[in-house]
Amino acid sequence: MAERPEPILEVRDLVKHFPLTSGVVIKRQVGAVKAVDGVSFDLYPGETLGIVGESGCGKSTVAKLLMNLERPTAGTIRYKGEDISRLSGRALKAVRRNIQMVFQDPYTSLNPRMTVGDIIGEPFDIHPEVAPKGDRKAKVRELLDVVGLNPEYINRYPHQFSGGQRQRIGIARGLALRPEIIVADEPVSALDVSVQAQVVNLMEKLQDEFGLSYMFIAHDLSIVRHISDRVGVMYLGKMAEIGTDEQIYEHPTHPYTQALLSAVPVPDPEAREGRERIVLEGDVPSPANPPSGCRFRTRCWKAEDRCATETPLLAIPARATGGAAHESACHFAQEREPLTAAG
Repeated sequence: MAERPEPILEVRDLVKHFPLTSGVVIKRQVGAVKAVDGVSFDLYPGETLGIVGESGCGKSTVAKLLMNLERPTAGTIRYKGEDISRLSGRALKAVRRNIQMVFQDPYTSLNPRMTVGDIIGEPFDIHPEVAPKGDRKAKVRELLDVVGLNPEYINRYPHQFSGGQRQRIGIARGLALRPEIIVADEPVSALDVSVQAQVVNLMEKLQDEFGLSYMFIAHDLSIVRHISDRVGVMYLGKMAEIGTDEQIYEHPTHPYTQALLSAVPVPDPEAREGRERIVLEGDVPSPANPPSGCRFRTRCWKAEDRCATETPLLAIPARATGGAAHESACHFAQEREPLTAAG
C-alpha cells in the first residue's frame, strides 16, 4: 500500500470569535459569537474534502479564515508546512495565488460594471508575473473555453448570463492563477438542480485536469457525497465527525450525523416506507452562548450527565472496527443499527 502524501493544508485548533459590544459612545465587549471554536482537519493533494452542516455552524467562516479574509482568534493554518494565518503584505499575496475561492452567490460575486474578460483577467493585474499584458486576452479566452463558455463572450457583462454561466465565470476566475487549492463555499446552492450537476461535473473534470485540491462546503449531503473523497460534519462551530465518504454515509457514529442522514430524501417509495427518521428536538443553540461540554447534548437522545461537563474529543471510538473506525466527537459514538430500518 502506497504511503499517504503530506497534507497540503493543515488546520489545527482553529478559533474565530466575533465580539459582541454594547454602548454607543463608549463600547465595551459583553460577549462573543463563537463562530468557529477549535476546528482541526487536513487537506491532501488532489483530494476533495467536503464540509457539511446546518446553516450557522461555521462552514463559511472556516472558508474565510483559510483565505485570510478573516483573521483567526487562535489556531494555525499551515500551507505546505508554513503557518499562513498571520501573514500580510507580499507574503500573503504570494500564498493567495495558490489558494483561490469560488463564492456562493454567482449574482453578487461578479462586478456588474466589468466585462467577463476584465473579471477573469483581474487576477493577472494583481499577479502580472503569471501572464504578460500581451497574452492576457488569449489566456482569458482559453479559460472561458475550459469552463465550457464561448470565448467570444469575453466582452459581455454578467447580467447577460444565466446563474450557471455566471458560476462558470467565477470558476474561471478562480483558475486563472493556476492555484493548487480551491475553497468552494456552497458553489451550487443558488443554482437550479439540473445546473448544479453540470457545475459539479465541471469541477470534477477540472480537478483531474489541473491536479486541484478542493475544500467543498455545502449543506446538500447528496452533492457532497458525489464530489468528496472525505467528509467533515460541523455542528455549532466544532467538527462533529470526519472520515471518508463511505465511512460517513454508510457507517456514521455521531448522533448528529445520523440525524442528518436520516433526513435525506429517498426516491424509492419502498425504501422510504421502512426507513427510520430521526427527529431532533429543540432549536440549534446560539453560538454566543453554546452549551457546556458537548454542544449537541441539548438535542441528543444519548445525552448523559457526562456530556454536560466533559467536552468529547474528535477521536476514533474505542472498539470501533471496519467503517466505524473514524474520528467522531461523541462520548457514546457508535453505529446506529440498523440506520434505515424501523426501530
